[in-house]
Amino acid sequence: MPAFDRADPFDAVTTQTWRDRVEADLKGAPFDRRLVSRLYEGVSLQPLFTPTDWPHAEARSGRAGISPTTRGGSLLSTSRCPPAIRQERREPTPKLVNAALLEDLENGVGGVTLRFDLATRQGLPPSDPAAASLIGRDGCTLARLDDLDAAFQGVHLEMIEIGLEAGGSVLPASAALLALYQRRGIAPEHTRIAFTAAPLAVLARDASLPVSLDDMLAEAASLACFTSAELPLSTAVRVGSAPYHHAGATATQDLAFLITSGIAYLRALTGAGLSVADAAAQLEFSVALGCNQFLAIAKLRAARLLWARVIEASGGNEPARRMRLHARTSKRVLTRRDPWVNLLRNTSCMFAAIVGGADTLTSAPLDDAIGLPSLLARRIARNTPTILLEESHMHRVADPAGGSWFLESLTEDLAQRAWTIVQEIEAMGGMPEALTSGWVHDQIESAFAPRARNVATRKDGIVGVSEFPDIAQSPVEPTPVDFDQIARDAAAHDAEPTHAASVGGPAGTTHASRVAEARDAIAAGATVPQLASMLHDAQTPATLEAAIAPHPYAAPFEELRDRADACETRCGRRPTVLLVTMGPQSEHGPRAGFSRSLFEAGGFRVIEPGAITSIDEAAGVLADSDAHIAVICSTDERYTQLVPELAPALRAAGARSVILAGKPGEREAADRAAGVDRFIYMRCDALEILRDLLHEEGAQ
Repeated sequence: MPAFDRADPFDAVTTQTWRDRVEADLKGAPFDRRLVSRLYEGVSLQPLFTPTDWPHAEARSGRAGISPTTRGGSLLSTSRCPPAIRQERREPTPKLVNAALLEDLENGVGGVTLRFDLATRQGLPPSDPAAASLIGRDGCTLARLDDLDAAFQGVHLEMIEIGLEAGGSVLPASAALLALYQRRGIAPEHTRIAFTAAPLAVLARDASLPVSLDDMLAEAASLACFTSAELPLSTAVRVGSAPYHHAGATATQDLAFLITSGIAYLRALTGAGLSVADAAAQLEFSVALGCNQFLAIAKLRAARLLWARVIEASGGNEPARRMRLHARTSKRVLTRRDPWVNLLRNTSCMFAAIVGGADTLTSAPLDDAIGLPSLLARRIARNTPTILLEESHMHRVADPAGGSWFLESLTEDLAQRAWTIVQEIEAMGGMPEALTSGWVHDQIESAFAPRARNVATRKDGIVGVSEFPDIAQSPVEPTPVDFDQIARDAAAHDAEPTHAASVGGPAGTTHASRVAEARDAIAAGATVPQLASMLHDAQTPATLEAAIAPHPYAAPFEELRDRADACETRCGRRPTVLLVTMGPQSEHGPRAGFSRSLFEAGGFRVIEPGAITSIDEAAGVLADSDAHIAVICSTDERYTQLVPELAPALRAAGARSVILAGKPGEREAADRAAGVDRFIYMRCDALEILRDLLHEEGAQ
């Protein structure tokens, strides 16, 4: 046998030759139906990509650090400076925040996003009766400068980056953080803060703002002018699309809402006097990523491409086209049930964020959807990106996706489709008009409907919830928190006198001085809610008819599981199903396995007795069980002779519902006449069937 000669190439094979061979192997099955995947974005994914799918690659993709910045904002992308891990802290008290923060910083985290509680985000003082149920909820109670000081006790602020999540109270909260840096004597050139003013995202998520959207945009502009002049390493505005993503927006919608939000902020900041370059430098873009890692990678790359085009059209210079990009794990993919699978989901998201070139990362704890994260969950969350960076070296190559015909093609498809939506939004007046008119809400609801149907039919399976559920698994309990005590302590502390009465309202004549006066008011003793009151009282709030509500994929099935659990607690009995497995394992096994998974996804206890050989035996097994739902599992051939006698026998033995595992066909009328109530099969509406059966079982 002659030696292999590397210089002797293989015979060239054309795409058409490959296609002909594949179609021959398919034996008449449609190529497009069997091998072409279709995304919710309307993009078709071919089974094979070649150079013809990405012609003129060098001209279209460029290099990292060079327009259109698809491949990264700097020449070496993230290979020289890896993404920073910035974890979210939302413990309810400054003491708890401090303990968690110190542990994070000692173990590789480079920054923190500090989330204020619902009361502070709404500008309510702890002593206000309306704040009682909001204090410490979904964030920390940080009303005073001393509270912030306690939260960051022992932390070298000059060594980390801090982000804020303060909702409609972003300017008072930012002033409090600025006052803390001033108290600590930290120089502006060592101050790294992402103030994250995000009025559009806050309005979308909460359906309200304390003042008009224009006034909130003016506050963001004030903060940006101050930051641009005083804090060279900080940013003022977060261009966030997370509320839209969590609600079910497609990747193209997500990109379009991100870019048009950025355009709206760019207009507000340049209108306040900043140049395009200075305004662009004040924007941090924040994107939520799902578990489709290739789609997520392409989304990040397309975002850079689109924003570079916006800045170029706006007259911005080359450095201004670089997008500062923060990525976090999507809340819509995280589950409460079997949350250990969230480890895999989060890893997939972090992988995509790093490969896609994000500058900062927020990694989700596995129990994030349950409540306050546990010590173990926090540890695993911060270690996940650390391992990807430090051990797997995922960031060492500038744009690893570059040159992949599949990912390059997908990036361009997403960008082109998103740009069409951008133009549509701009034609109606921009993102503020699209959001306040309800157009954005309606578009997301329409886009989510097909996905919701596929979740309901289990075409889109959710591991641990709608697929491979384990109803016997012990739940992960949330970290216990005494919110009532926290509210009482905060209210008592708020009753102590402050020096706010001697502080004038922040009424500066310039944007920057407005922020400086707010900072000085906090330093003089004003609280964040008092400052919010001075800024926002007697103004007309902005409202939406409906919030852009999140749609966690697993929520409908988790609701069913909750109902089944509550029924067991209340009645001492879990809703139960008996699988009437007729014939040998080879005959009943496939449909019994399908049925077991379907009913356990709804929280039912499933009894599977093994092979049943006769109708009398089947009726006896049912009578001896505590099940009122019988599911006949066998083959279509057996059903023809079996069902006419078996269904009435099961009824007589105590079955309230008789279900046939198999798609109804020509026998449907006869089966129903014999006593079959329902049919379960691949792509049936599992949610509707399970809801109805739980209702019949008394699980309200």
